[in-house]
Amino acid sequence: MDILSKLEILSDAAKYDVACTSSGSTRENKNKGLGNGYKGGICHTWSADGRCISLLKVLMTNICVYDCAYCVNRLSNDVPRAAFTPDELVQLTISFYRRNYIEGLFLSSAVIHNPDHTMELMLRTIKKLRLEQRFNGYIHIKAIPGTSREILAEAGRYADRLSVNIELPTQESLKRLAPQKKKDAILTPMKYISSSIQQSAEEHKAFRSAPRFAPAGQSTQLIVGATGDPDLSILRLSEGLYKRYRLKRVFYSAYVPVSSRPELPSLTNPPLLREHRLYQADWLLRFYGFSSSELLNEENPDFDTEMDPKSCWALRNLHLFPVEINKADLQLLLRVPGIGVKSAKQIVTSRRATALDYECLKKLGVVLKRARHFITCKGKYYGESSMNELYIRQHLITAKPRNARPEHEWTQLSLFSPLPALTACEDLPSGITGEL
Repeated sequence: MDILSKLEILSDAAKYDVACTSSGSTRENKNKGLGNGYKGGICHTWSADGRCISLLKVLMTNICVYDCAYCVNRLSNDVPRAAFTPDELVQLTISFYRRNYIEGLFLSSAVIHNPDHTMELMLRTIKKLRLEQRFNGYIHIKAIPGTSREILAEAGRYADRLSVNIELPTQESLKRLAPQKKKDAILTPMKYISSSIQQSAEEHKAFRSAPRFAPAGQSTQLIVGATGDPDLSILRLSEGLYKRYRLKRVFYSAYVPVSSRPELPSLTNPPLLREHRLYQADWLLRFYGFSSSELLNEENPDFDTEMDPKSCWALRNLHLFPVEINKADLQLLLRVPGIGVKSAKQIVTSRRATALDYECLKKLGVVLKRARHFITCKGKYYGESSMNELYIRQHLITAKPRNARPEHEWTQLSLFSPLPALTACEDLPSGITGEL
């Protein structure tokens, strides 16, 4: 099999790893133009300062010894199989880089033979890139659960980011759908990577020349909808992972029906709206100071399909509102629907010079269609009614953006779709997705 045929198979198989978005471009460089675009495996990610970076996103191989029910690459699935050699991947990466297709590599893999053997192949690839080709672009690799510490320690020296996919939220789910995977085999490397990153950061503070271990941190992925676990279980797990292992991101992937096995749900479409709600809640955990217990509880274990999690929380806590824009502290401002992190900080800064009114809030980027029900400006309330839960809920539901679509019209984007899904982006700055 030639290298481009392998690329077609293994880049398509990599689309279920949601750590970046597809470019969907087939634009070729003609007439001595500037730059180039190629759809096979090219995806986008974002740096911490907001720059968009193109990556080659591909699997080392889709040959797998595991038979996870939810996975398209499972042992029992009849799909075309392929595998890159380290030399082929190095050649492909450097060729794409020299043609201005990419600026980095996102490398994952199915499990061939065993975890250590698979990771050794990926490690050999990135070592060749760093040492032989002197490649200094961004490299993100997926660590295989069960990999030994020795291999992880070496991989962290050459990769910018390491991640271990946890995939399912409970031990019971793993036992039923992925019996060959164990919880400890996932959490142990995750713990080691976290402690190594922290130790490396401390050493770097003391000695600027100290080598860095996975300087871009680690992330993980959770599949949404393959099991009957409620949103509360998933969000609690995410919150625990952020606190315990200091993850950069938890990515959520709506389960795409790839099997008719009886242990899997019979879905006609992936639960994309549910995935979207989890991303919104994840943002509230990371940037807005919320906890999982505030957003969901045993009586309400799943997110509302009609409203975002922040608005739902506000309606359950109307006794805290309305808040006076010119007096409320930063943490309370962050809990007002329609006020985001950037707007809240600007409000706190601007009101030191002058009292803010409704028009000032518009200029600061506050989404007043939502916020006006929960605030006062100079003592004046701008809602159309008193603090009535039913009225505010109806208004918030009908005040959706013009381009919002009903849940039944949401569609799953393929790797080469022309419009990327924002929720799959890696480390977007807080200003990109708008204000919650």
